[in-house]
Amino acid sequence: MPELSPRRRLLVLAICCMSLLIVSLDVTVLNVALPAMQRDLHATTAGLQWTIDAYTLVLAALLMLAGSTADRVGRKKVFMAGLVVFAVGSLLCSLAPDLELLVAARMVQAVGGSMLNPVAMSIITNTFTDPRERARAIGVWGAVVGISMAAGPLLGGLLVESVGWRSIFWINLPVGLAALLATLRYVPESRAPKARRPDPVGQLLIIVLFGCLTYAIIEAPGAGAATSGPFAAVAAAALAGLLWYEPRRAEPLIDLRFFRSAPFSGATVVAISAFAALGGFLFLSTLYLQNVRGLDALHAGLWMLPMAAPTFLCAPLSGRLVGARGPRLPLVVAGTAMTLSGLLFALFDAETSDTTLFLGYVLFGVGFGFVNAPITNTAVSGMPRSQAGVAAAVASTSRQLGQTLGVAVIGAVLAAGVSASSYRADFTGAAVPGWWILTGCGAVVLVLGVLTTGRWARRTAARTAERLEAPDVREAAGVGA
Repeated sequence: MPELSPRRRLLVLAICCMSLLIVSLDVTVLNVALPAMQRDLHATTAGLQWTIDAYTLVLAALLMLAGSTADRVGRKKVFMAGLVVFAVGSLLCSLAPDLELLVAARMVQAVGGSMLNPVAMSIITNTFTDPRERARAIGVWGAVVGISMAAGPLLGGLLVESVGWRSIFWINLPVGLAALLATLRYVPESRAPKARRPDPVGQLLIIVLFGCLTYAIIEAPGAGAATSGPFAAVAAAALAGLLWYEPRRAEPLIDLRFFRSAPFSGATVVAISAFAALGGFLFLSTLYLQNVRGLDALHAGLWMLPMAAPTFLCAPLSGRLVGARGPRLPLVVAGTAMTLSGLLFALFDAETSDTTLFLGYVLFGVGFGFVNAPITNTAVSGMPRSQAGVAAAVASTSRQLGQTLGVAVIGAVLAAGVSASSYRADFTGAAVPGWWILTGCGAVVLVLGVLTTGRWARRTAARTAERLEAPDVREAAGVGA
């Protein structure tokens, strides 16, 4: 990639941030619109889960494939294709006449979304070659997530109340078009010097694992074990297949040796736990505020501000702490705040009082604001530079998988405890097991934040890096795909 002027580099950063904004807004805006969609499309709780999980599931399954494809055929090409597919998927979502077609359109959106964020991060990394400039650029990138968290509920509530839920997908069209034209004009093409070879078998196993596991969880309350059990068995078989097949490839989709690094393994589990908590928290809060308290979408969005504002304010502070003192302190703060938030709801029925509801939202916002920055830092800690991109991609996939599982599990627990005839009366009690699960997720973040950031953990990362940098014995012996 040619050296760009400072102004051109900032333009590239702005374009990449535009793509992140529409992908991030899509999640937060959609949550506020769930009750309106439920009424209009006559959706069940499981149906609402699928409108979220169809997106995050496809995104999680395709992130690594999109990143490696961009390295091979050109990052600009894949990024532009992602913008087009995401915009088309958004248009289809706004036109969907029923729940089934809406879920299908969300999957189209996710295919486009998988080509945006990981590829945009690669573009940023290759555009900002100076380490300090790159750190600042990634800081701006992270702040955009905070902006989407803060603006999403309000924007979604305003659009749902004034125009209707379909309008939440329209905002992606002008932003996507502007980003597409700007990419064509200002973003240079780039490729990896040596792109990783495709791994179609590994990719298929990932899709089967994620898809069958999510289906089994979501459909279990309504369909029972006879229907969901076979899907759980297929998911287990796909996992076993991955564990057997991937170590035998010279260039696997997921190098299982990464997990010998305690920081990497810890970051993966922390990402799944934290984003599972986020997905479940947003799902429960939105349904409670609108379906139980009877608030309209706009006022429900305003009630989400006590969570969104701390997330926006704490994210850059967390990044500075990671740079100055390492990831342990931000992870400890995040885990403690998320655990306390869950306990407020699980033990003290925080929903029943405005004061405790406000405090619960603030605590969760603080926790989530602190958790995001150290995840990527911890995942790549000690990794060889040549493997850092792959490690970061696994962390991104873990985020999406966590959000998928959070909505699936919390929604399934809620669906098992409420009935259509007494929804409002049952909701608070039925949500208690869900809040305990979110408390457990916060506790996992806290414990792993301590265990995987110390000296022992750094030594495991160093040993893993040595093995990854050493010549691959399997490749020398002629073993591979």
